[in-house]
Amino acid sequence: MPKIASLLASFAIVAAIVTNAWAQQSPSPTVRIRGTIEAFDGTVLSIKSRDGTDMKVRVTDNVAVFGVARAELSEIKVGSYIGVTAMPEPDGTQKAVAVHLFPENQRGAAEGFRPWDQRPGSTMTNATVAETVKGVDGQSILVKYKDGEKKVVVPPDTPIVSFVAGDKSELKPGAKIIIFSASKKEDGTLEAARVNVGRDGITPPM
Repeated sequence: MPKIASLLASFAIVAAIVTNAWAQQSPSPTVRIRGTIEAFDGTVLSIKSRDGTDMKVRVTDNVAVFGVARAELSEIKVGSYIGVTAMPEPDGTQKAVAVHLFPENQRGAAEGFRPWDQRPGSTMTNATVAETVKGVDGQSILVKYKDGEKKVVVPPDTPIVSFVAGDKSELKPGAKIIIFSASKKEDGTLEAARVNVGRDGITPPM
């Protein structure tokens, strides 16, 4: 019996170590934030979210700031890496409500198709343009990603934007921002390593 008790104790210790290691490796939950900057003290952003909530987000020392700038549909070419915010259509196509172009050094970022929260039922597809054809209802684009492909219709009035390198000077009151993944720390605080800021009065449409 003492040997069995000792063995059980050993198993308990190993299980505790494994559980603790797993907990340490588990990524922090993330939060997507859309809103308007109300203040920035160089470290903490005060944000009024799109639903009216007051939020504070600490930025990392090496925070990456990207401008969200107007672009043209003509800039979307075969081989472009893009993100498409869309609504599913009954025929299986995706009707774009916004398209953003990634710079070449971000090719492959968050590749794939997934539900999105721009509006109820919306989707996001980050993929490479394989084909583009002009149609009566707008541009028809075939995009391909590692697990599949989607046909996207881009109506003429769809907002088209691109990500461009920016800096912390753009984090100023009144600027519209989107943070794709602010980390929620154990103490409940939020931290962001990247902030995307609308330029020239743009509200990031994605």
